[in-house]
Amino acid sequence: MATKPTKDACDLLDADHRAVKKLFVAYDELASSKSKTALAKKATLAREICHELTVHATIEEEIFYPPVRAAIKDNPLLDEAEVEHASCKALIAEIEASDPTHPMFDAKVKVLGEYIDHHVKEERSEMFPKARAAKKLDLVALRDALEARKQELMADMVTTA
Repeated sequence: MATKPTKDACDLLDADHRAVKKLFVAYDELASSKSKTALAKKATLAREICHELTVHATIEEEIFYPPVRAAIKDNPLLDEAEVEHASCKALIAEIEASDPTHPMFDAKVKVLGEYIDHHVKEERSEMFPKARAAKKLDLVALRDALEARKQELMADMVTTA
């Protein structure tokens, strides 16, 4: 199925948000199951969630946040986003180092999903509108840079997996 091209950097990042939300929903549907099939699917979904979020955070931090910070002059908003990223990265590391049979595994994935929901809400309601209103930002050029870096990171992760 062909997807329509994203219009700007905010659209691209929000498409990532929606894609990872679907992964969390799929995980939640399996969370209480302890069957071998469910455990294998949970492990795969958790790996995919962590992979997608790692790439997403990297492209935001490297490409999106610096020019947005300069353009919108809302340091507390960007500071909070970066702290949220750090918290998520720590939880991702714990999930990646854990096993889906561990009693805390489902809780860690659930809490990561809650962190991401909060982060996405703030980006959608505060950061993206401010970025779109900033005259100095070329969000189409940023989209292209984000997409190129995302493809590079995805390829790197495939070759190292």
